[in-house]
Amino acid sequence: MSNPTMKQAFLALVLSAAVMAPALNSALAAGSDTPSTPPPPPASDTKAPPKDTKGDKKSSVDDPAFLKGYRAAYATIYENNDYAAAIPQLEALGQSDRADVANLIGYSYRKLGNYQLASVWYERALKADPNHVRTWQYYGLWQVEQGNREQAKYHLAKIEALAGAGSIEYRSLATALANGRTSY
Repeated sequence: MSNPTMKQAFLALVLSAAVMAPALNSALAAGSDTPSTPPPPPASDTKAPPKDTKGDKKSSVDDPAFLKGYRAAYATIYENNDYAAAIPQLEALGQSDRADVANLIGYSYRKLGNYQLASVWYERALKADPNHVRTWQYYGLWQVEQGNREQAKYHLAKIEALAGAGSIEYRSLATALANGRTSY
């Protein structure tokens, strides 16, 4: 890079990335307005007959009514910051045992300051999907807010194992642990 114009362009690119990183971090930390596909049922229970899911549109992320309601609740949370209104929206979906839904209900209760109910919902989300990275992140942030640093570190290790240290969920919780504050 001996050309001064190229050096200036490179410097501008690096500087703009550094300026945009906090905004991007916050935006990505909220996840997606499309829920993840639920995990398959555990294979260990061989005595129970398989559940008949034919025609069960509620179990599908392709169900337009479910997606519309989920996205509306998501917007209520992340665009309007109206956590109290989001809870009944999410519960009305009839999918409160789904990890994405339970996690957002937990998040809403946490933002409202009801840490006890937030914990209940985060546990419910992890019961539905023990590998739900966003729940490990949000529950880890809950742990930081409660002063439970060792538990938050455990959540951080789970995120690293599931999504890697480069994931937005990992970086978010690691930052909260480092500075003792959560940003969302």
